[in-house]
Amino acid sequence: MSDFHIREASASDVPDLIRLVQGLAAYEKEPDSATATPEQFREALFPAHGDPTAYALVGEREGGVVAMAIWFRSFSTWTGQAGIWLEDLFVEPEQRGHGIGKALLTRLAAICVERGWTRLEWTVLDWNTPSIEFYRAHGAEPLDEWTTFRVEGAALSLLATT
Repeated sequence: MSDFHIREASASDVPDLIRLVQGLAAYEKEPDSATATPEQFREALFPAHGDPTAYALVGEREGGVVAMAIWFRSFSTWTGQAGIWLEDLFVEPEQRGHGIGKALLTRLAAICVERGWTRLEWTVLDWNTPSIEFYRAHGAEPLDEWTTFRVEGAALSLLATT
């Protein structure tokens, strides 16, 4: 029996989700990049109207939220099926080694299987060797032939007007 619990996040978890995202940003050496507000998270995850933009699972241990997985539904034009894009998975450093990260991945995989979805995908920073080893240990394979691109900020505004 584990000493933690995985569950779907609720609106009352938003402060913990923000805290964990900030912890992830610090871990990834980008502490100033995590600018999301609680209001933005509430609107994205628990909108008053319409479908959520994203979903979240949390891991609880020792009376508090210590881990999260934030994800959204993706779609493969090749398989014609939905999947999950895992935006962020984070376990507080002092809570690692208890199986919480694996349990979050297991629950996401189960959601895919339960719904007939074909993929669970995410990106990992190249320097993040501990996470890469963790994911590989659980059957994930890197797609080394793919490069992630992003347009943001001034370049996004410029592209929108050309």
